[in-house]
Amino acid sequence: MAKKALIILHEGFEEIEAITPIDLLSRANVEIVQASISESLQVTGRSGITLHATDRLSAIAEHAYDVIIIPGGPGIVPLRHNPELCELLQKQAQRGKWIACICAAPLLLKDAGLIEGKRYTAHTSTAEELPEALAHSVVLDGPLLTSRGAGTASEFSLALVSQLCGNVTAQTIAEAICWPHSIPTVNAQ
Repeated sequence: MAKKALIILHEGFEEIEAITPIDLLSRANVEIVQASISESLQVTGRSGITLHATDRLSAIAEHAYDVIIIPGGPGIVPLRHNPELCELLQKQAQRGKWIACICAAPLLLKDAGLIEGKRYTAHTSTAEELPEALAHSVVLDGPLLTSRGAGTASEFSLALVSQLCGNVTAQTIAEAICWPHSIPTVNAQ
């Protein structure tokens, strides 16, 4: 059965942090649902690039996903303490399914009460609220994958492919995109 990923698109998202996982997971034959957090399916990122979401989050939030991905960017600030998003993340965690957050998005894990006792990383701009963030590009702790920011989007995405689809698939994709490093397997051990 094909894996299914939900990526949350919010106004002001960091484009590379959304497009890279969409692209690399698609190469791994993962079904991608791009959900707008607002009523509009047109979502504009921090650099003015507009994506057309496949769905509104409110219409598909109850579906089951193998992973929920949240890109960061300045659009995270207005999402803080969003009850719909907090509940979605809490349900995903209760199901033991993957949550992947990059850049400032781990702040939403904090808001949902899901970061306590976990090892994670985040963008340096979150240091005041997330002082326990590790200085690693990618951190894996159980079914939680976090990454630092736009510059780590490929590493984040390849780690996600590896966890969802296996290291062979991730390695094949890494070779196809000329990824110059080994597949990230950073763990919270």
